[in-house]
Amino acid sequence: MSPVRRCSRTACGRPAVATLTYVYADSTAVLGPLATYAEPHCYDLCAEHSERLTAPRGWEVVRLTDGTAPARPSGDDLEALANAVREAARPQERAAEAGGKGGPRGGDPMEIGRRGHLRVLRSPEN
Repeated sequence: MSPVRRCSRTACGRPAVATLTYVYADSTAVLGPLATYAEPHCYDLCAEHSERLTAPRGWEVVRLTDGTAPARPSGDDLEALANAVREAARPQERAAEAGGKGGPRGGDPMEIGRRGHLRVLRSPEN
């Protein structure tokens, strides 16, 4: 017997990378990293079959990650990026304020007001 576990799908001989378990009471299919041991009532799936997995109508699919796959950017990542941009812009704002040029805060003469990192600019016609 081979030490590599194979996909449980009929006629598929590819190596398994994920384990599928059904929770009938909750109408949920749980797809997670390959289990340490082959368990009865669990199905080992290859990469292709695990990506294409669908559940019966009315069922939910829960996909658990093992942390080795690259994570997709989240809302927190976007917020952290925005905060980093704001922080990087602060030294330039302070230098402009110290120069005492134009506008209400010593910045751009086209600037009318400011709210956080957003600026209100004067219309070019005025």
